[in-house]
Amino acid sequence: MAAWSKFSNMASVGRWACSGRSRMSGSALHLQHQQAVRGASWFRPVTTSSKPSGTPERSRLVPILAASACVAAGAFYLTRQANARMDLAQDANVDVSSKSVRHPVATCSAAIRLRSMDFLRRTPMLQQSANSPRQLRITLSPTSPTPSEDSRIAFYDTLEANPPDVSTLPIEHAVLTSAPSVPPPLTRTHAALVKVDLTTSPKLVQVTNQYKYEAWTFNGTVPGPFIRARAGDVVELTLTNRDETGNPHNIDSHAFTGPGGGAALTNADEGEAKTARFRLLCPGLYVYHCAAAPVPVHIANGMFGLMYVQPADGEGGGSDLPAVDREYYVMQSEVYHEPPETDEETGRPSGTVEFSYPQGLREEPNAVVFNGREAALTREAPLKARTGETVRIFFGNAGPNLTSSLHVIGSHFRRVYRDGDVLSPPGRFVGTVGVPPGGAAIVDLKAVVPGTYTLVDHAIFRLDKGAVGFLNVAGEARPDVYGSAEPPAPCVGCKLHA
Repeated sequence: MAAWSKFSNMASVGRWACSGRSRMSGSALHLQHQQAVRGASWFRPVTTSSKPSGTPERSRLVPILAASACVAAGAFYLTRQANARMDLAQDANVDVSSKSVRHPVATCSAAIRLRSMDFLRRTPMLQQSANSPRQLRITLSPTSPTPSEDSRIAFYDTLEANPPDVSTLPIEHAVLTSAPSVPPPLTRTHAALVKVDLTTSPKLVQVTNQYKYEAWTFNGTVPGPFIRARAGDVVELTLTNRDETGNPHNIDSHAFTGPGGGAALTNADEGEAKTARFRLLCPGLYVYHCAAAPVPVHIANGMFGLMYVQPADGEGGGSDLPAVDREYYVMQSEVYHEPPETDEETGRPSGTVEFSYPQGLREEPNAVVFNGREAALTREAPLKARTGETVRIFFGNAGPNLTSSLHVIGSHFRRVYRDGDVLSPPGRFVGTVGVPPGGAAIVDLKAVVPGTYTLVDHAIFRLDKGAVGFLNVAGEARPDVYGSAEPPAPCVGCKLHA
C-alpha cells in the first residue's frame, strides 16, 4: 500500500512536470529518459512469489524507480509527438492545408520553446480554442484554390465544350458609349447574339493644349466605344472602313479566342465592311485595338478601346461585380509626334503635328494622356460623385510602350480586380495599381470627403506630359476624417488641383 501511495505521488509529480507550468526542456526530459533506461538495466524482475525479499530496501525502491521511469518515458513520448506535429506543419512537402492540429498546453510548452517563433511566422493564424481555454488551435490556410474557385473555372471549361445553336439565340444590339461613360450592367441570365458595329475614320483632335493631331478612330472617338457583353454571348462584329487615307483596319480583341484575336477575319480595306462572329469564353476586362500593319502606328494613333465580359456563372445563371453608384471608362495612352512644321504664310510653327515613328521606337512620348487628350478628364469631362457614393473605374492602358501606375491622390481602391480578372478575390485598400501596355484593371473607391481628387500615373513626371484627370466630389464636409483650423491653400499653379 505504501508503495502504491508513493507511485501515485510520483505520477502526480510527473503530470505537473509535463504541464504548462513546467520549466523542464525537451532535452532535459530526453536526458531523464536515458538515465531511467540505464538505471533499469540493473533491475531484477519483480517476483510474484510471496517469499520476502532478502533486501527490503531494494524491494521498496523498485516500484518507485519503475514509476519514475514510466513517467519520464511518457513525458518524452508526448514531447516527441509535439515535435513531430510541429515538423509536419513546417514541412512544405506535406499537404497540411486541411489539417487542424490541437495541442494541450502540456505538450506544446517544451516543443514550442525554440521553434515556435519561426513556425508562427509562417502560420497564418494561431488562435485559442473557444471551447477550451487551455488548448491552442493551429489553423493552416489552404494554398490551393477553394472549391468555389475550382467550380467557377470548371464552369467556363464546360461553357467552351457546349456551343449553343446560334440561330436560337435572342438578338440584341450592344449599347456603345464614349469615354468616360459606361453602358449599364447586363441583367439578363442567358446568352445572346450581340451585334457590335464599329466604323473607322480619321479625326483631327486637340491632343495637347498646344497641338492638334490627326487621330485614327473607332466610331469617331479616342478611345473607341466601351463594349459590354456577357460570357457565353456570341458577338457579331461588323467593321466598316471609312478611312479616306487608304489605310486598312481591323480588330484584335483580347476578349476573343482565336488567332490574332479576330484581326484576319475583320481586316477591311477602304470602303469595305467585314463581319465575323466570336463566342466569348472568358470573363474579364480586355483591351481591343487595331492590328493592321504597322500595328504600333495604329495603336499610337488612337485605335483602341475596352470590352468588358461579365461573368455568367453563379446563382440563376448570372453574376457580376458588386453594385456601385457610378461607373467610368478611362484609358491611358501615349502620343509620339514630330516637331511642328513652320507655317509658310505666317512663319510661325504650325499648331498641327504628325506622328513620329522614331519617337515611338525610342519610347519617348511627347504626351501621356487619359482618354485621348490632355484635358479629357480635367476641363472637358471630369469624373463626378457625391460623398457616400461608390465609384468604379474600368481602366485600360493602350500603351503602346509604357506601363501605367494608376493612383487617385487622397483616396484608396477598396477593391482592385488586377489584370481585369473578375473571378479571383479582389485586392483590398490598394493605393497604386500597375497596368502594363495592353492590360486593364477595375478599381472601386468610395467618395468620403468632398473635394477634388486627382487621377495620375504615379510615374509622376508624366503629369507634366498630360497624365492628369479629376474626380470632383460634392457633399458635406467631414472634419472628423479630414480637417484643419486653417482653410486649404493649394500651391499656385499646381496641376494636381482644380
